[in-house]
Amino acid sequence: MPVDWHRALAVVAHPDDLEYGCSAAVAAWIREGREVVYVLVTRGEAGIDTVAPADAGPLREKEQRASAAAVGVSEVEFLDHQDGVIEYSISLRRDITAAMRRHRPDLVVTLNHRTTWGPGVWNTPDHVAVGRAVLDAAADAGNRWIFPELADQGLQPWNGVRWVAVANAPSPTHAVGADLGFEEAVQSLLQHRAYIDALTSEDPEAYVRRFLADSTHAHSSRFGGKAAVVFELFSR
Repeated sequence: MPVDWHRALAVVAHPDDLEYGCSAAVAAWIREGREVVYVLVTRGEAGIDTVAPADAGPLREKEQRASAAAVGVSEVEFLDHQDGVIEYSISLRRDITAAMRRHRPDLVVTLNHRTTWGPGVWNTPDHVAVGRAVLDAAADAGNRWIFPELADQGLQPWNGVRWVAVANAPSPTHAVGADLGFEEAVQSLLQHRAYIDALTSEDPEAYVRRFLADSTHAHSSRFGGKAAVVFELFSR
């Protein structure tokens, strides 16, 4: 992965997307002195079958803020689109463009926007819509004639996005070693306790460690046999 950058903006659909996707890399970047900001398109209010959205949204927001803190991220924003029915739209592009102009990152991170995670494993519409919108917004952020109303709000064009890194893409091109930030990643995902308890009856820490160990070794043969957080990297 490129190393000549200072600030990253991570934009994903739901609380827990980054923790399942790439938090070991985020923890390593923070340790190196880089800045990372999280933007969540929804509050994940439709993510727990046994908890009504009105209760789940605030609960999952609280868990996400604690999860971000576990890897050293202090700034977390929510765009308040509706969980489960996110549409690729002009309004979604505008909201993400505004976030890029507000935070002015060098690197933007999002989650897999492909239709599958790999053979036979379908992706969700929310991830597809958000990932596509992030890639488009990286260009929109620097074009003063797209969403000119943002400049009227004080959000001047930002043409400084140099890369978009798509975490857990089925055909990754780049990787960040997972060892340095692995323990922080475990603690970060464990903060999503209500979600994990609804998802599995397995011991939470055993489940989290197994999942992250498996996911960071899934492509290790391509990256020197080492545990890695993988990305598909798009240059701008």
